[in-house]
Amino acid sequence: MSNTSSKMRRSWPARLAWDELRVQLDFLQFLRATAVNKVAGLTPEAAAATPLPTSPRMSALGVLKHLTAVERWWLAIEAGGADLPSLWPGKPDPSWDLTEDDTPASVVAAYKAEWARVEKALHGLTPDDRTRRRSEFTVRWVLAHVVQETARHVGHLDVLRELADGEVGE
Repeated sequence: MSNTSSKMRRSWPARLAWDELRVQLDFLQFLRATAVNKVAGLTPEAAAATPLPTSPRMSALGVLKHLTAVERWWLAIEAGGADLPSLWPGKPDPSWDLTEDDTPASVVAAYKAEWARVEKALHGLTPDDRTRRRSEFTVRWVLAHVVQETARHVGHLDVLRELADGEVGE
């Protein structure tokens, strides 16, 4: 097995946290690290495998690419108002699709780079603020949405990792 990406340190949010935005972002970071750790150590072939017949586009790398697109759209563009291109134009959603250039290292690097864009885009916002792009959502709603979507896809990564090499656990 090729160690194509290393495990990230994960930290649970503070148990007595009082800052709502901070606790949501800390839970998101915990889930991000969990997602990255599910791909750590997989060979490029195992990370790109699509073993679920009913979801023929779902691979571990595809999940991370999709989560990158989710963060770009919802947090950087919608909530933060960043002037960036969407990573999922078209139907069906192309964020799941892999290219020849997609490796565990490159996909993880792109995911991590998006986190920095998100942090910059969200700077100065509070949970009660309306999103900067369309003002149709609160920042609170968007963060809750991204946390729940990331958690759901980490569950997919649990299954994909177990099918790839039998590894289970957080």
